[in-house]
Amino acid sequence: MRTQHKRIGKTLLGAGLITKKQLNEALNIQECSRVRLGDIFVKRKVVTRIDLYQALAQANGIPLVDLTKKSGVDPHSLGLDPRELAILGWAPFKISPNKVRVATCHILKDDQRSVIEKRVGRPVHFYLTTEWDLIQYLARAAASGLAELAGYELARNYPDLSAADTTSFEQRIVLAAVAAALVVALVFATRITCAALVVLASVVFLLGITFKLVVSLVGSRASPDSTTDEDLADADLPRYSVLVPLYQEAEVVEGLVAALEALDYPPEKLEILLLMEAGDEETLKAIIRTRPPATITILTVPPGGPNTKPKACNVGLVFATGDLLVIYDAEDRPEPDQLRKVAASFSNLPQEVACIQAALNYHNRNRNMLTRAFTLEYSLWFDYMLKGLDLLGLPIPLGGTSNHFRTGTLRDLGGWDPFNVTEDADLGIRASALGYKVKVIDSTTFEEANSQLSSFVRQRSRWIKGYMQTTIVHMRHPIRLARKVGVVRFLSFLLLVGATPVIFLAVIPLYAVFALSLFEPSVVPLPHWALVVGYIDFFFGNAAIIYLSMIAGYQRGLFELSWVAVLNPIYWLAHSVASYRAMWQLITRPHYWDKTMHGLS
Repeated sequence: MRTQHKRIGKTLLGAGLITKKQLNEALNIQECSRVRLGDIFVKRKVVTRIDLYQALAQANGIPLVDLTKKSGVDPHSLGLDPRELAILGWAPFKISPNKVRVATCHILKDDQRSVIEKRVGRPVHFYLTTEWDLIQYLARAAASGLAELAGYELARNYPDLSAADTTSFEQRIVLAAVAAALVVALVFATRITCAALVVLASVVFLLGITFKLVVSLVGSRASPDSTTDEDLADADLPRYSVLVPLYQEAEVVEGLVAALEALDYPPEKLEILLLMEAGDEETLKAIIRTRPPATITILTVPPGGPNTKPKACNVGLVFATGDLLVIYDAEDRPEPDQLRKVAASFSNLPQEVACIQAALNYHNRNRNMLTRAFTLEYSLWFDYMLKGLDLLGLPIPLGGTSNHFRTGTLRDLGGWDPFNVTEDADLGIRASALGYKVKVIDSTTFEEANSQLSSFVRQRSRWIKGYMQTTIVHMRHPIRLARKVGVVRFLSFLLLVGATPVIFLAVIPLYAVFALSLFEPSVVPLPHWALVVGYIDFFFGNAAIIYLSMIAGYQRGLFELSWVAVLNPIYWLAHSVASYRAMWQLITRPHYWDKTMHGLS
């Protein structure tokens, strides 16, 4: 193997593409990192990808093929799985009666060639191509199969874990019965039914807020045990795949590419896939203008199936070659050492830990009052709530970005649900249900907080709708789920994910009852005892949330935002409006993905 590498180096040296010093430096890096010499040259910007492969072709006597000019052979026609081919690094590109032409991005040994010939069932003529061209080619040639795979595999193989059908038959029967009983009760016992609904909403509100208060206080007093001060040498770092789904993101692409280039990780062990939606020409042009580094590959997501972020991520998962994998959004600015921190943490954690969640916060927090409130909310959620859940061993619903996975485990989990509009939260709960754990780490990815109220309501309605979907999916078999995860973890899921939409739905009615009872008590159809319960809930719940929001920024030194916490009851009104929009969409457009616009700041 080392002889072959020297031949590549000598060929590049003879062609005047590298200097002897660059060759020796690359060989030293290879000795430590244990990666292909060609990857070092390309990803450290010593030579271009095409120059490298021309040298490889010349050194090994293999013709070089330009796959961008080939129409393509669907691997499925030969009984081949594009997922396997993406990992192995080869694909058929032309079929003749007596032979198959195969492109590969590796120099193959004789036994490897024999295996490929057996797989395709006829003699093979081998050609060399770049790994960039091979990925693009496979995505194009196997487009229909990949769209089907990415969009429907989870729903087909595990229908009970997918939100493709919003509710099961049994759930529809139960919901219809409850709705009918509620209508009858409101008609024949209006006063007592209204009182019962207010009390029920108050109890759920109180339990949910109390749960968040307790968990946050636990999280405020300790650090999660998944973090580590140790660092791995470059030789011990695993290969890392970074997936970035993009759709209509031309405004933020320049900052994204700069943030990805700033990642402190050996470039020869880093693979960044920008997942582009077909037809998004503006974003594509913006990416090309940045002249992205060799670590970045642009991958077009095949059309078909649900047009959602999780479907794009599933396509990226097909082509990911890293041992670890992370999701970033277009506006993300992760701390440069985040990948190193997570890799070191995974090396110290058992295999049952499937995912490590980094914290999220905002770089535009002082844009207006909305971004300030949003920053406090995220500081509370990621700096206190998730740490508390981690320390208590409770299920953690993932955030939409900076989820770091063991790639093999993620594939075992079935990837993301393309029909769930909070695929992240769903995946965290699914991992818990299947016996895996999620941990958190002290590293932050900075995002852009939504600074426009209308855009905020659309974004929040999607999140709340996703929590509704996740609750419905995982409550199809509640007894089975409780047995799998335990009663405490089951109740935690209900209070954190299930109760959150109920709490937001209850805000407007509870606020209305409170206001009417003060100014027009005669129109409130509630007995005195129900009003007392509502008052207690109103004051304690709001006081608890104001307190939690007030302390949320302390860990990050955001003391200037503390006063914004007193406006939290108004902030929650926006959530309540979003929750009713979410409920309506759950009925009328359950799988609609309400796109969040970035670049507003």
